[in-house]
Amino acid sequence: MENPNKLYHPQGDARYASPYIDKREQRESPFSHLYVHGGFRGTNTRFSLYFPPAASYKGRFYQLLTPVQGSEDASQKLIGDEDNIGFAISHGAYFVQSNLGGNDSEHTTLFRSSAAVAEYSRCVAKELYGEHRTYGYVYGGSGGGFKTMSCVENTEGIWDGSVPYIIGSPMAIPYMYTIRAHAFRILRNRFSTIIDAVEPGGNGDMYAGLNIEERDALMEITNMGFPPGAWFSHKIIGDGDLPILAYAVDQMDPAYYTDFWTTPGYLGADPNGSAVRDRFRHFTRVKAIILPEGKGHYHSFHKGDVHDENAEANEATQQVSIQYETEPAFVMEDAPGTIPYNVGTKIVIASGAAAGLKLPMGKITGNTVNVGSAYGMGDIASLLEKIRPGDEIILDNSDYIALQTYHRHQVPDEYYAGWEQYRDENGNPIYPQRPELLGPKLVYHAAGSVQSGKINGKMIVVASLLDECAMPWQPDWYRNKVTEFLGSKANDNFRLWYNDNAMHSDNCEYYNNEIYSSHIISYRSALYQALLDLSAWVEHGVEPPQSTAYEIINAQVVVPNIAKERKGIQPLVTLTANGNTKAAVSIGETIELEGSVDVPPNAGKITSMKFVFDGDFVSSGETLFTILNDEGTSAKAKMICTAKVPGTYFPSLRVTSNKNDPADTYTQIKNLARVRVVIE
Repeated sequence: MENPNKLYHPQGDARYASPYIDKREQRESPFSHLYVHGGFRGTNTRFSLYFPPAASYKGRFYQLLTPVQGSEDASQKLIGDEDNIGFAISHGAYFVQSNLGGNDSEHTTLFRSSAAVAEYSRCVAKELYGEHRTYGYVYGGSGGGFKTMSCVENTEGIWDGSVPYIIGSPMAIPYMYTIRAHAFRILRNRFSTIIDAVEPGGNGDMYAGLNIEERDALMEITNMGFPPGAWFSHKIIGDGDLPILAYAVDQMDPAYYTDFWTTPGYLGADPNGSAVRDRFRHFTRVKAIILPEGKGHYHSFHKGDVHDENAEANEATQQVSIQYETEPAFVMEDAPGTIPYNVGTKIVIASGAAAGLKLPMGKITGNTVNVGSAYGMGDIASLLEKIRPGDEIILDNSDYIALQTYHRHQVPDEYYAGWEQYRDENGNPIYPQRPELLGPKLVYHAAGSVQSGKINGKMIVVASLLDECAMPWQPDWYRNKVTEFLGSKANDNFRLWYNDNAMHSDNCEYYNNEIYSSHIISYRSALYQALLDLSAWVEHGVEPPQSTAYEIINAQVVVPNIAKERKGIQPLVTLTANGNTKAAVSIGETIELEGSVDVPPNAGKITSMKFVFDGDFVSSGETLFTILNDEGTSAKAKMICTAKVPGTYFPSLRVTSNKNDPADTYTQIKNLARVRVVIE
């Protein structure tokens, strides 16, 4: 699992000695460009390259690494703020994307294939534009961030700089999801009061009214770094990728589940603990099997038919291949009663030819239980073929509940802020520990190496202060690793920019969702600006704005509330309603909204300001947006309005700023501020 002893370069690597191109197309959307597709003979690596016209080419490329190995053409489907191809071409760069080695199981292929594609793209660029120095920049978010760091730590002479964004640490997976699932289970009936407390105009005490168990769960996840402001999204984010990651724990530490329910020190061994209270096990037998209609060969039945002991022999042996139309399910002899907590429940086959098989449980309707889906299942039809009526099954959530406190038994060294709560006064773990840490192994499998901070080239990290998955302190962990490596030269090569009111995803669906759209902004424009600033830093020696200033307090990232002190590149916004964060007025009574906007040093100027309402508010006077200085870095906003419908609303002031080109739609840096208005 160690990094290679020698930094990698694809030159001389026989695996990538035979590149080929199988497609060249001139395309006009989103901008005029030449599309080139190809791969390397004898490998699964494929790539797509997108070259701008020579007149607009500036001698650089941007290469995107996706979270998982996949399609080299994935970015062709993206539009608007997510349009990586359009951004690159419109800014004089060609765009590079590969399938990261395809289904190659050798983990280091992730950075080796990426390096080979980058180098070969330079050969194609030379053919198109003539001899020139081609600067290269690699970027990726979340799992793609792991891969980006791996690329620039394990290669040399390939990329001049990098922008990993919304990044985790080697202790990110599965722990950021296990602790979230634990909090969701304990707090599942308390989110309304928690959210109300931390929203603008709330009392600020999210622990008020919680019992001891609930307070402990909320404090535990807060001390792991979960940003309280992200709880508004609980209905959508759920347990995240934990059902997928559970498979890894099942394979790498199967003994954990037994220890959890039997060994003192684990939550499941406490007879009075929440794990025992919420544990659900229903023992029954299969009465009939509803087979899926889908890909693969299996016993043929018409949609809605069941496979039971009365099926005729000739029908039961007929093999066909059809498309899924029905969900697989079991008809049980006995329906379960009330289920206290059914998230993550498995259908365990306890007898018969398929004994030991565990399937994810879907919905239950009476005595019919649907089979869900999860990583590692394979063809569901073939899995069900060995199961017969009369086989014993158990509906069991034991494993999933056990998984929810796995992080307590995986305490790393003292450099990981979220785990300090699991040490006693002598620095020793307070809970029993598992034989080895799984996090670094999972990162290695995902990226081909474990982050060391030993970067080659310059780097700008883009992070989110409401990151519900990576937890905002983790980019700081990496900053410390880079600083250890570069020492006094760290500021000459590294920046970390935090974006307030941004979460983990940059998917446009988030911002079209009613719940999300009123709370958050996209960090995508900051990411694009980081790529441009990185290019200027490398190619022309133009220093980017300084890193965001912050403190880590109990694993929470705390930033100054003054723009010139906070730094970074995001404008800072404040807003009041009748002078406070909360205003309570009668129908028809006026509300005075006042906001201020300030841009950090060297981060550009304000380009837009807009009041946005989530209710029926009517302006009752002139709306004023006033720029306060010649540089355009400070402004005031004012609006007087009324509302006619009772309710609680959260008007917002949304702003953008731009560092280089006010007309550039890709790099409008966003932020917002919200207030609470109660109409009585």
